[in-house]
Amino acid sequence: MTAPVLVDGKGKKNIENLVSATRSLKASLEKSRALGFALQKAGSRLEEISQRLPTLEAAVRPIRADKEALVAVGGHINRAVGPAAAVLKVFDAVHGLEKSLLSDPRNDLPGYLSVLKRMEEALRFLGDNCGLGIQWLEDIVEYLEDNTVADEKYLGSLKKSLKKLRDLQSDEEKTELDGGLLNAALDKLENEFRRLLTEHSVPLPMSSAASVGEQACIAPSPLPVTVIHKLQAILGRLIANKRLERCISIYVEVRSCNVRASLQALGLDYLEISVSEFNDVQSIEGYIAKWGTHLEFAVKHLFEAEFKLCNDVFERIGLDVWMGCFAKIATQAGILAFLQFGKTVTESKNDPIKLLKLLDIFASLNKLRLDFNRLFGGAACLEIQNLTRDLIKRVIDGVAEIFWELLVQVELQRQNPPPLDGAVPRLVNFIIDYSNKLLSDGYRPILTQALVIHRSWKKEKFQEALLVGEVTNLVKAIEQNLDTWIKAYEDSTLSNFFAMNNHWHLYKHLKGTKVGELMGDKVKEHEQYKDYYAAVFLRDSWSKLPSHLSREGLIMFSGGRATARDLVKKRLKTFNEAFEDMYKKQSNWVITDRELREKTSQLIVQTIVPVYRSYMQNYGPLVEQDASSSKYAKYTVQNLEKMLLSLFHPKPLRYSSLKVRQTSGKFSNGAADHRRSNSMVL
Repeated sequence: MTAPVLVDGKGKKNIENLVSATRSLKASLEKSRALGFALQKAGSRLEEISQRLPTLEAAVRPIRADKEALVAVGGHINRAVGPAAAVLKVFDAVHGLEKSLLSDPRNDLPGYLSVLKRMEEALRFLGDNCGLGIQWLEDIVEYLEDNTVADEKYLGSLKKSLKKLRDLQSDEEKTELDGGLLNAALDKLENEFRRLLTEHSVPLPMSSAASVGEQACIAPSPLPVTVIHKLQAILGRLIANKRLERCISIYVEVRSCNVRASLQALGLDYLEISVSEFNDVQSIEGYIAKWGTHLEFAVKHLFEAEFKLCNDVFERIGLDVWMGCFAKIATQAGILAFLQFGKTVTESKNDPIKLLKLLDIFASLNKLRLDFNRLFGGAACLEIQNLTRDLIKRVIDGVAEIFWELLVQVELQRQNPPPLDGAVPRLVNFIIDYSNKLLSDGYRPILTQALVIHRSWKKEKFQEALLVGEVTNLVKAIEQNLDTWIKAYEDSTLSNFFAMNNHWHLYKHLKGTKVGELMGDKVKEHEQYKDYYAAVFLRDSWSKLPSHLSREGLIMFSGGRATARDLVKKRLKTFNEAFEDMYKKQSNWVITDRELREKTSQLIVQTIVPVYRSYMQNYGPLVEQDASSSKYAKYTVQNLEKMLLSLFHPKPLRYSSLKVRQTSGKFSNGAADHRRSNSMVL
């Protein structure tokens, strides 16, 4: 064990000093450590301050700016912020209308239109004032930039925002101010416009074409007044937003579809027929009659109503607009198809029946002339006008061409042989009936008018006497043809039969007619000629037969009974042979007129039967007792009469028509030119 060290007083003091120094050093170390920590913390704060110095510098820069610039900047800012704040307030109001404008207009149309008008006014305000507000903001930015009152980075950001606002002011981007709300509202209005039209556009009831003629008055406006007022109100807003063309397009689509639906019930498929689909006008004669009735119905009832409705709906916009709208409806609904059908008829082969049908078409157009001029007289209906004028010209040219060619065609028939059956030629029957039709109250005025117009185009005058003279010449040409044909028969009996037949036809069909009045006493002459030729026909044919039944040598059986029997047999045989030859020859001859046929047959019966009956009563028993009696007493009186009454009945006729070939040359009222004409086909 170590012994303790004894310390004196001086050593003790040194130890104390050492302990004190140690403590002091330790405290200094703690302070150094704390200072180190403090310095470390201060370093990061200094770095943060260093980073914020530019911002602080920019913030205090206005303080360093020119005093006058700092004083003026407040006024500039106030002037710019005022308009900008007003614009923002209106912009907020616009979006406040969104709920109302996205609702269905049909629920409250007046309210919807009122809200839409406020929307338009707000957008106009935005359009007018956004530019002003932007201009003020651009001025203040320029001022801040020129006087170094604001940071460049801040000013750059402002400039970029203002440029975007300026771009929105271009015409192409104005709609963006409301986020497309106005367009959505206008689309809804267009849909409501279409709905109102569609729901109140009902086709005119038409069960059949026969009911067309029962439509006695002009159809009233097809839309209620309240609906028209709604349409006008909607139009006002849509037009204000440059949507007139879209409204017209909707209107034309709906209304033209409605008119087509009304016409569809009439069965108008025939309007699409082409020239290649029919042989001649007669084959579509029924369609032409329908055409006139249907066209009148379409014009006076359907297009008249559409004309009035267009005026009612669009009258506030202007004449050109609603007339243009009506023109589009008429065109799309089918008026051009009616005119095209008329043109198709004019392009068909020329024949006399076509002349009558062309007159029917002209009469229909003439009847509707005032309506056409009123409905389709505007500049918007130019296509309809041109097609109508072209159709009228084609019709009148066709009428004149065929009419003046008729005489030529009749004269050309003269060279053809007469009919083998002695009947009235179809040409005679047709021309007499046709001439009466041309001078009838139904055709004469319209034919005269057409010929007057045709001559006026050539700067020539037309007198009605020319029409009368031409028709009279047709009948005279027929008479000349008959004279030629009568002489053309080698068989004189058939010639007389033919003459009797045709003179009676002329008398019967001219007596009491317009043409007959023009012919005067000539008509009566035909009856006289008929009587003359009937007598000659009977004399030269059937009147010869009774002579074969002579009673000579049979009175009181002067030569004995056997001799008498032989004479009766011989004479009956001769009679039978003559009768059979004549009957066989004339059994193919025809008298179409029932009255003449029955009268002629009765005359023959009266000529033959009484003589035959008397002869058979007196001398028949002589033959009947003979074994070969059937060879001589071949006919009973009843059978003989029945056979005679069966003569001259017409045979079933095949269909035929009278045609005139269409020629390239122009025809004049003159002599026939065989080089440019073709005969009528019977």
